[in-house]
Amino acid sequence: MIWNTRITKMTNTQYPIIMGAFAIIGRAEFAAAFSNAGGLGIITALNFRTNEEFQEEIDKMKKLTNKPYGVNFTVWPPQVRQRSERAQSEESYFDFVDIALDADVKVITTSAYKAAKIGKKVHDAGCVWFHKSATVKHAISAEKVGADAVTIVGLEGTGFKNPNQNTTLVNMTMARKLIKVPLIAAGGIGDARGFLAALAMGADAVCFGSAIMATKESPASETWKKQVLYQDIFDEKFYKKIYHLELRDSPIGSMACGHVNEETTIKQFIEDIIANAEEILRRWGFEGNKITIF
Repeated sequence: MIWNTRITKMTNTQYPIIMGAFAIIGRAEFAAAFSNAGGLGIITALNFRTNEEFQEEIDKMKKLTNKPYGVNFTVWPPQVRQRSERAQSEESYFDFVDIALDADVKVITTSAYKAAKIGKKVHDAGCVWFHKSATVKHAISAEKVGADAVTIVGLEGTGFKNPNQNTTLVNMTMARKLIKVPLIAAGGIGDARGFLAALAMGADAVCFGSAIMATKESPASETWKKQVLYQDIFDEKFYKKIYHLELRDSPIGSMACGHVNEETTIKQFIEDIIANAEEILRRWGFEGNKITIF
C-alpha cells in the first residue's frame, strides 16, 4: 500500500514513521538504516561537540543514504544548563543548524525546550521544523511560534518526562481537537496495532524509540539491547520509573519494549510494522491500495 499523510508529504518519506532522537547512539549508521528502510532517520546533534565532528557525521550520512533524513537539536531548559556546563542552549547550536541546512537537510527537529530561533533559521532556509514536547500545552505553544509539526511524547515513553504528562491516547485525541499542524505520536508504541491506533487517534506519523534500540544496526551496547529484549514491563521498577518518575538512572525502556522479542534489522522492523498494519486493515474490510490521512 501507499501511505500518504501530511508528514510523508512534508518529509518525502515512504512511510509515516520517524526515528526517535537518541543520545549517544543517534548517529549516521543508525539513522541511515532507518531512512533506507522508508522512515525518517534522525541524527542527534547533542552527540557532537565540534563543528568538525558534526560536519563529518553529515558527510558520512550522505554517503550512506540518498533518502530523506533529519537532524535533532535538544535544547536544555535554563535550570538544566545551570547544573551542567555541557548542556546545550539554543544559541550554541546555531553553527550546527547552518551546517545541516547547507548540507540540504530538509527536516530539523527540536526538543526539550523553546527553540523558536532555530525554527526561524530553518524557515528562512525554506525547510520544515518539527518540535517535540512532553505535554499538549507545550505542543500548542510550539505551534503558535511556527512549528510545522509537533511530536508529543506520551507518559508510556521514557527519557523525556514531565510531571504533567498524559498518555499517548489522551495526547493524540485531545491534540487533534486543539492543534491544526500535523501530529507525531511517541511513547509506548512498538507494534502495528499501536502504529495504526496512533493514526486513528489523530497522528500523522509515529515516532519509534525504545522499540528500535535492540535492532542490529543500533549501536546500543549488548547490555542495553538485552534490557530491551528481556525487560518485564510489568515489573514494579518499571512502574516506578515510567509512571512515578523515579529510578531516573536505571536502564528501563518504554512500554514498547514489551513488543520486542528478537533482534532484527531496522528494515525488518519497519517492514513488519507496515505488513502487519496492512493485514489488519484488510481484515477490517479495507480494499484499497492507498492510505490517505490528511
